[in-house]
Amino acid sequence: MATTTRVVMPQLGESVHEGTISKWLVKPGDKVVEFEPMLEVDTDKVNAEVPAPVTGILREILAKEGETVQAGAEIAVVETGDGAVTAPADAPAPAPKTEAPKAIPEPAPPPGGTAADLPGKRGGEEPHRYSPGVQMAASELKVDLSKVTGTGLGGRVTKKDVQDFANAATAAPTAPAPAPAPVAAAGDEVVQLTRVRRLIAENMTRSKQTIPHAWQTQEVDMSGVVANRNANKGAFQKQEGFSLTYLPYVMMAAISSLREHPQVNSTFNETELIVHRAINLGISVGLEDSLLVPVVRQADGLSIAGLARAVNDLATRARNKQLKADELAGGTFTVNNSGTFGTLFSYSVITPGQAGILTMEAIVERPVAVQGMIGIKPMMYLCFSFDHRVLDGLQAARFLTSARKWLEAVSLETPIY
Repeated sequence: MATTTRVVMPQLGESVHEGTISKWLVKPGDKVVEFEPMLEVDTDKVNAEVPAPVTGILREILAKEGETVQAGAEIAVVETGDGAVTAPADAPAPAPKTEAPKAIPEPAPPPGGTAADLPGKRGGEEPHRYSPGVQMAASELKVDLSKVTGTGLGGRVTKKDVQDFANAATAAPTAPAPAPAPVAAAGDEVVQLTRVRRLIAENMTRSKQTIPHAWQTQEVDMSGVVANRNANKGAFQKQEGFSLTYLPYVMMAAISSLREHPQVNSTFNETELIVHRAINLGISVGLEDSLLVPVVRQADGLSIAGLARAVNDLATRARNKQLKADELAGGTFTVNNSGTFGTLFSYSVITPGQAGILTMEAIVERPVAVQGMIGIKPMMYLCFSFDHRVLDGLQAARFLTSARKWLEAVSLETPIY
């Protein structure tokens, strides 16, 4: 006996509530096999294949390619059981059943009245008959009688209706004129926003509207970090197959400071703070037209080399659209590396659900005072955006100071493995 299974759009991540069907890998009449992919879905964070929940015959596709569907919505029907037989390729689709539209009855006029007395009659039909008193009141109060709803017998407009309408119009505040829509001038290029860019815009707006951002920065002497990296980068490249960057050092500084100041590793929850035991670091990865923040889980259990490995793996798969949905969820704190593009100060936007984001800027050789003398040192600004509901300025400064001190304490002897 054949039965049917309704396939629904899965939730492809902690904060992902919809997806766009980019491609169906099967068509009606095809056999689908449990756990094997049946369609591809794009979200603002990942591109994923959705497997079939059962084995059977795909009978109907309910959501077309290019359609955006909410998680939990039905997208297909699969027939299972002994009666599931593949339909011939040329079998005509059954004609949909239709019913003749039912006539909507005209409302009857009030007793003793005509069709013109029916409330709601407008242009093209016989107008309302207004009494002389109503017409005089409308003229005095400058009221358009066609806009007044009558409450009298048969829907007729009374003098009280006119007065009430005039009072309401006077009391109602004037709505501000809408801002004029931007108009492209000659030679301008109009680029439609991608779905990913629209969702990023929504998330950033939500962050700025719901999180009271504050910002601090400190200057860091990176001499020890630069020396350590220079001493290890050759062997690291040979052993790991990719370059050792400065990002893992800053990640380790953030981890050390988060251990010392656990309240920074928390989520504001209206009446309470959820202080997370695990340190799961989100890492900003810039793509051609968007930005992803994959998460290094249990980052506090990794060495500098281990952090470098994790970042390289996540960044490579992010650029190849191979990340899994759960690799973009669950971050408790974020480290950003905008300095790789030469920036000196960044006021980064906090990821909703986190208390802050630490940004490393460009390392630049600058003249600085050293024991009363002028010297040239590799210096870097370390910027910290924080949720002012969670942290006050003093707590934020202590966190930032701890991160700076860890970086300035790195020496040639600091192990990376």
